[in-house]
Amino acid sequence: MLLSFALILIMGLILSGLFQKLKLPGLLGMLITGIILGPHMLNFIHPQILDISSDLRTIALIVILTRAGLALDIEDLKKVGRPAIMMCFIPATVEIAAITVLAPVFLQISYLEAAIMGTVLAAVSPAVIVPRMLKLMENGYGKAKSIPQLIMAGASVDDIYVIILFTSFMGMYGGQGFNLMSLMHVPIAILVGLLVGVGGGLLLVILFNKIHMRDTMKILIILSTGFIFVSAEPLIRPYVPMSGLLAVMALGGTLLKQYEVLAKRLSRKFSKIWVGAEMLLFVLVGAAVDIRTIGSVGLMAVGLILCALVLRIGGVFICVVKTKLSVKEKLFCAIAYLPKATVQAAIGGVPLLAGVKAGGIILAVAVLAIVITAPLGAIGIDKTFDKFLSR
Repeated sequence: MLLSFALILIMGLILSGLFQKLKLPGLLGMLITGIILGPHMLNFIHPQILDISSDLRTIALIVILTRAGLALDIEDLKKVGRPAIMMCFIPATVEIAAITVLAPVFLQISYLEAAIMGTVLAAVSPAVIVPRMLKLMENGYGKAKSIPQLIMAGASVDDIYVIILFTSFMGMYGGQGFNLMSLMHVPIAILVGLLVGVGGGLLLVILFNKIHMRDTMKILIILSTGFIFVSAEPLIRPYVPMSGLLAVMALGGTLLKQYEVLAKRLSRKFSKIWVGAEMLLFVLVGAAVDIRTIGSVGLMAVGLILCALVLRIGGVFICVVKTKLSVKEKLFCAIAYLPKATVQAAIGGVPLLAGVKAGGIILAVAVLAIVITAPLGAIGIDKTFDKFLSR
């Protein structure tokens, strides 16, 4: 197991550095590291690590979303207003609708199976988007119009919405029917997540003011609180839906609002933790990718993914219509909303395990979506932000 961690870190650092030298995102090197070392190629990652891969990826997401919360000023989000809310739902809805209509034509599957595929593919990746938006905020790009904040907030809620739809469509396939009330879980999950996060943040502010402790201890307490939020989500789901990851982000935002000096100090420390967490996250996402499945779907799947992305871009433009954003800024928002990775790696294989007839095709297309969109979105953001956004 220790050898596996050593290989992950050493090879990940080498390939990440190599891609950065080539002016490409380092995460590409990390993804490739995971693919090469993973069970579908060299099989050098210990099975025990793969068994807890989902938990390790969640820990990495908690780290980056906490850091996002510590930098996400609520006043900036208020300035954005309507577009921020629309970005949470409209691009994903457009993409799901597009795949539901087009997948039966491209891949000869049923409309219900296409809808399930749409929900697997539609979620964007906070792990790709959030670090880049934080970097833009730190350097002042797009700050005047709160563009990074708009994208970060939308990407976080987008995932909740898509996963709840995925669960509903899977229920339909299992003969349980589509329950419209399940759609009410989306606003409830968002509201409860926000309330829990704000409440937790206020309690931590009181604790940090009452008891003097080192920043390292504060970070450990914040991370532990985030772990509790995410762990509590499946436990309370039968009674009330909640987004644990949104609660984590709200906790960070509350600390920034109530204790700004501490929040900015902790944000810098979380950025250092993210260096290692990012490595684990993307290498393990790569390890979950079985590139052999791609050959089973061929060029038709590539065409389907690209068509859906074009329509998704149209959905983003709908969200930012009648705003003060320039055409270039709107186009940047659309590019930033392309990358997919974490959600697809997490749920791409679920339909196959659940006995969905087209489960193998859904998994193969999910893998292909990661391979196409994670690099496309990351490179797009990195190459256009200084040209499309004002500083």
